[in-house]
Amino acid sequence: MDATSTFGHSATLRSLAGRVAIVTGGSRGIGGAISRSLAADGAIVAVVGVAPDRERTAELRASLNGSAKLVHFYEADVADYPQCEAAVRNVIADHGRVDILVNNAGITKDHTIRKMTVDEWKAVLDVNLSGPFFMMKAVLEHMIERKYGRIVNISSVVGHTGNFGQSNYAAAKAGLLGLTKTVALETARAGITVNAVAPGFTATEMVKLMPQAAIDIAKSRTPQDRLGEPDEIGRVVRFLIDEGSSFITGATYDVNGGMFM
Repeated sequence: MDATSTFGHSATLRSLAGRVAIVTGGSRGIGGAISRSLAADGAIVAVVGVAPDRERTAELRASLNGSAKLVHFYEADVADYPQCEAAVRNVIADHGRVDILVNNAGITKDHTIRKMTVDEWKAVLDVNLSGPFFMMKAVLEHMIERKYGRIVNISSVVGHTGNFGQSNYAAAKAGLLGLTKTVALETARAGITVNAVAPGFTATEMVKLMPQAAIDIAKSRTPQDRLGEPDEIGRVVRFLIDEGSSFITGATYDVNGGMFM
């Protein structure tokens, strides 16, 4: 795969052979597309997820043919900092390094703010905002010591626009944009880039579980009148972690079919 088809006259993307990537929630949906893309280009991919993701990662590996041996599963709840630390330690112990971190894991617990419980608010913030903070904190000393790192945080169009019934999710995804910019500033001199990708409504299991009326509304609000595909998000992530993208940091790439400009 090269960048020409997606990013105009950009140079060919370089091989990721020898690189080690952590992808949280990397077993399916957008995370699965990212894991497939990185493994296809030669990276060792450590999928970090909760217990049910072990079987999903096995299914992902089964679909990868030649690159299946590059994908490994590490169980951790990203809402728990000690578990994040342990996962990073285990990846480094097994593979010697961490070059890339993609913070993709996320959950939804949708209600209007009047009906949303405090526990629902906290659960979404814990996974979708504290989780990326915990994972970045767990890898940064290692990356700084090696003077190299690529971090991509998966935000959402609703972090820009808000969304009815998603105050917790929108707040977390908006907060992630500010977190991205701040960590980018703090690590720019250390050879680390930190960027965000903000997808629109994408054809994942999470979105497909929405009522059809809600999906139709999302499509009608999207000028291209369709849902995005996980691979379309994966290609942008792949571009941002490439060696040739080292002058891009603190940026947010909107991949939403024109829903937010």
